[in-house]
Amino acid sequence: MIKVIQFGEGGFLRGFCDWMFQKMNDKKLADISVTIVQPIEKGLTEILKSQNYEYTHLIRGSEGVEETKVSCIKDSVNPYADFEKYLSLAKDKDFKFVISNTTEAGIEFIETDSFSDAPPKAFPGKLTRLLFERFSAGLDGFVFLPCELIDKNGAKLKETVLRYAKLWDLGNEFISWINNKNVFCNTLVDRINTGYPKDEEEIVGGDKMFNTSEYFHLWVIEGNKEAVSDLPFEKCGLNVIITDNLEMYRTRKVRILNGAHTSMIPYALLEGVETVGECMKNEKISSFVKKCVYEEIIPTLDLPEEELKDYADNVFTRFENPYIKHLCSAISLNSVSKFKVRVLPSILEYVKRFNKMPENLCFSFSKLIEFYKKGTPDDNEDVMAFMKEKSVDEILANTAFWDTDLTFLKVEVEKWL
Repeated sequence: MIKVIQFGEGGFLRGFCDWMFQKMNDKKLADISVTIVQPIEKGLTEILKSQNYEYTHLIRGSEGVEETKVSCIKDSVNPYADFEKYLSLAKDKDFKFVISNTTEAGIEFIETDSFSDAPPKAFPGKLTRLLFERFSAGLDGFVFLPCELIDKNGAKLKETVLRYAKLWDLGNEFISWINNKNVFCNTLVDRINTGYPKDEEEIVGGDKMFNTSEYFHLWVIEGNKEAVSDLPFEKCGLNVIITDNLEMYRTRKVRILNGAHTSMIPYALLEGVETVGECMKNEKISSFVKKCVYEEIIPTLDLPEEELKDYADNVFTRFENPYIKHLCSAISLNSVSKFKVRVLPSILEYVKRFNKMPENLCFSFSKLIEFYKKGTPDDNEDVMAFMKEKSVDEILANTAFWDTDLTFLKVEVEKWL
């Protein structure tokens, strides 16, 4: 049996990792058992326990509907209620993997956390206590697969655990054990999880942990295949990539999926379109954003072209999902900083590679400026005031916004205004 410690019982992990583990179990490719650790004092483990840790996960999209009964979760522990039970997990040699999703803020260092706290407040503090128990028991460590949406999440988690080891003066032997007997993988996760269907009680059937998501799923794990060889992702047909370079997949996601959103949204809102699904039904907007992606973003990326096109095809299928209502106004939050990270690199790389302007992405830049001047942006007050009051020249020259002077884009951007 492969045993997993899971920090977090929310909809994402249950509709992503646990769903995958169940797929492997159902196909008799593995025997995976999950124990959930409730990372905060108030959570859902008691509800899960009340229904024997079983629930239904429903996948819906234009591809169809697929229902999975998830039963791979076998136990849970709330360290705030039973800290000794939590520490006892460390002494079970069959636990091999630790997964987590404690939100982006979860991998934090709280200097006031103490070794004697039962438990420490921060997730990495709790983890350091568990690891010290494991070390003290003379066992090897774990393979960590954190799912928090931060860059280099595995490296960040390891760094924070080591900070606690030093803060609490746990000794060089323990620090050496952390470094040599544990594997901290950086990961990238991608799936829209739509959670409990509050407006569709008729399909729930009394299941309080009923969960829903889109079809698409992607888990990129940076590390050697040996570390996760006990998890037969590939044999199960799951979209999991084991790589020694996660960064190019992160770039693919940011430039294509997030870049498509950010290049499209100001234009869509100026046209009075409210959701991403409606954007895909609007021939003018849909045609525009697809030209951005297929003609100007993909040519600037270094993964195989067919792989990039397949990913882009999946992105637009996801945008068209009738079960997901993604408001353009929600995506428009902080559009200037998002444009800098998600779209501007594609513009600059396109100019560098082809020595000409990417017409559609420059059009999106003009619509960004117009949106801040005439639309309803939601951003820092100083950013909104600057964008509204200043000339195109001044906006493009603002290196505080873009980290570089963009006045060379003036002719191409200004012609659409």
